[in-house]
Amino acid sequence: MSIRADIASKPVTHFAPSDWHTNNHLLATNAERLRDGSHANREDSKHLRNETYNKTEWGTHDNTTRLSNRIDDIEKWRETLEKTLADTDAEINKLEIDKDLAERALEAKALPLDVASECLTLRDGRRQIDVVDDQASAQLQKEVDVIEGIKDALQAKVSQAFEQLCLLQEARQQLAADLRDKTEAKGIDTYCKELSINSPDICLQPNPTRTPKGSVTPQTWEDHSRYNKDRAEAEMRSSQRLREAIHSTINQTDNDLEAQRQATEFALRKRIHEMERAKDEDEWQKQNTEEEIAKQEQNIRDLEKAIKDKENPLKLAMTRLENRTYRPNVELCRDNAQYGLVGEVNEVQDSIKALQKKLQDAHNNRDALEKQLHRINQDLELKKNSLDLDNKCMATRQKLTNGPVSATTKNLASFKTDRELYTSKQALLM
Repeated sequence: MSIRADIASKPVTHFAPSDWHTNNHLLATNAERLRDGSHANREDSKHLRNETYNKTEWGTHDNTTRLSNRIDDIEKWRETLEKTLADTDAEINKLEIDKDLAERALEAKALPLDVASECLTLRDGRRQIDVVDDQASAQLQKEVDVIEGIKDALQAKVSQAFEQLCLLQEARQQLAADLRDKTEAKGIDTYCKELSINSPDICLQPNPTRTPKGSVTPQTWEDHSRYNKDRAEAEMRSSQRLREAIHSTINQTDNDLEAQRQATEFALRKRIHEMERAKDEDEWQKQNTEEEIAKQEQNIRDLEKAIKDKENPLKLAMTRLENRTYRPNVELCRDNAQYGLVGEVNEVQDSIKALQKKLQDAHNNRDALEKQLHRINQDLELKKNSLDLDNKCMATRQKLTNGPVSATTKNLASFKTDRELYTSKQALLM
């Protein structure tokens, strides 16, 4: 078969010239339309790139500014919280010092209480009539009551200080926790602020726009810090008032205790003065009574001698009378001599009876004086015992003062007591 025959036999589609021209026109038109669309797309893309670039740049700039502003806000609150925390620490330190001061003041009341109790115990050694509910005992008991009241007041302040310290510590912990959180948040925001598109550690994150669990509003964030600050300041104000109350209580209790100490010691000095006067009175009465007993014993001896001296005159008169009874007969006459001798016997017997009666009275008086002397001696021993106990009380109370009581001070106090007693007596006599 020939080549020509093969070509003629292929089924080829033939187009008209108009179709060819139309096809060329369509190709040119489509190409132009596509180029126009591509050009518009390029222009739109360029505009969009510029717009998105600007938005992204401004967005990054704005958020960097927001982060900077946020860091400033955090820093302001950090400074506020740091100052409040420092003030709280200073107040805690001051309150601890004042609490220790109150505790030492409380411990210091052990000595006055021991001294007052010891004085009461010493005065319990008084005996019999000297066991008097006198002013000294009343003041000593009052001193014990005052000290117990002071201890209760100081213990209350110590307890309040402990409770206030707990509240301050709690407020401090909240401040410190808030400050730590803000320091950490500032570090994170500072790190975020310093990041840039050229930072090596930036990367895409899964779901970065999620709302983290526990997130709060800016108002809640500010209210939380303000609450911590306000609470700490409120606790500090309460602590300051408590410290003022502690100092006031310590000063007032010291004044009360000192006033009661002076009142107690004045009552004791007055009682010692009264006891010394009573002892001196007993010694004076003892001396006079002993002198009177001695005189009465001498009187008894004189009366016994006088009675004995009457025996011989009585014997003489009786013998004469008896002998004259032997006169004979009418010579037994009741003459003047007889009457005289009878009178003499009666007179001597009456004298002896009178002397014996007086002797019995003298014995009775001497016995009464000796009994009284015994009572005086007993009372004198009681007075010496009581005086010794009260002097021991005054010696014991020397522990309450910085130094021993001078003799001048004691003499002045005694002089004042004597003057008051003298004035009182003069008022009664007028």
